[in-house]
Amino acid sequence: MALDPQVVAWRAARATAGTVPLYTQTLAEARAADLAAIRAGSGAVEPVHEVRDAQVPGPDGPLPVRIHRPAGGGPLPTLVYFFGGGWTLGSVDTADAICRRLVNTAGCQTLTVGYRLAPEHRFPAAVDDCYAALRWLVAHADEVGADPDRLAVGGDSAGGNLAAAVTLLARADGGPGLVAQLLVYPNADQRPGPAPADEDPLLFNRHSVAWYRQHYLADPADAAHPLASPLLAEDLSGLPPALVITAEHDPLRDEGERYAARLREAGVPTELTRYDGMIHGFFAMPGVFDAGRQAQEQAAAFLRDRFGLTPVGAAAARDGARHG
Repeated sequence: MALDPQVVAWRAARATAGTVPLYTQTLAEARAADLAAIRAGSGAVEPVHEVRDAQVPGPDGPLPVRIHRPAGGGPLPTLVYFFGGGWTLGSVDTADAICRRLVNTAGCQTLTVGYRLAPEHRFPAAVDDCYAALRWLVAHADEVGADPDRLAVGGDSAGGNLAAAVTLLARADGGPGLVAQLLVYPNADQRPGPAPADEDPLLFNRHSVAWYRQHYLADPADAAHPLASPLLAEDLSGLPPALVITAEHDPLRDEGERYAARLREAGVPTELTRYDGMIHGFFAMPGVFDAGRQAQEQAAAFLRDRFGLTPVGAAAARDGARHG
């Protein structure tokens, strides 16, 4: 299927503006450009009941976290979210808009983890940080108003990779228990594919994938480690139910879909949705792509179901009937 017309228009605007690929920039330039692009594409900033920045202990020092919380008292189901950016770019700000919408639409709490970035901190630093934050949340559930029996992990791109890796660690340790994993166009296989050909520099492409991998892996042999490439894990049974979202025109599409297939083969309840006409990054850009908004709504519905929450709209209607 051809690129979605909204993608065509977005690409044309990038061409007119003279946008250059992130992989041609310095790290500082790429990090600033990545955040600016995400903010420009995320649409209006949605208010939530509470946003709180904090720090939690990590393997190599404090880790920043951001908590988004809806109105209402009592312990809440909580999604631990890991931002994308090829393990090289990003911060808790990167996922801010995504988490606001998931909080408002799903009715759950989110905790975004500011894991250490490569190349300053290479694999497995990010995995270790994300798992440490999850363990901290379980131990301090009362402090952050989280229900320790209703926890999920999720992320987009590199964040999806980290979420998958964290489920493997949690299973190996016999907990913490997770009720869901949300994997949005995840990096599932770090092994190098065919040499990048001439590709569209205005879209995320195989040159992008290779650039991120070179920053993240200290040794190319690390690509075979299942915490770097969850697709290579021998056994995927016993992992939490999954929603895997992919984009048709994304170099990560096939590995994400293979991972979903392997989860199903292992008996893990798994939903897979490919968004036709879409590109990598669309999930974070609902202000530009209708499919981004639809995918976020799908993610929220999945979380509501796994958390056993009443749909937000139904709850509002019920409260209106009760108090109107």
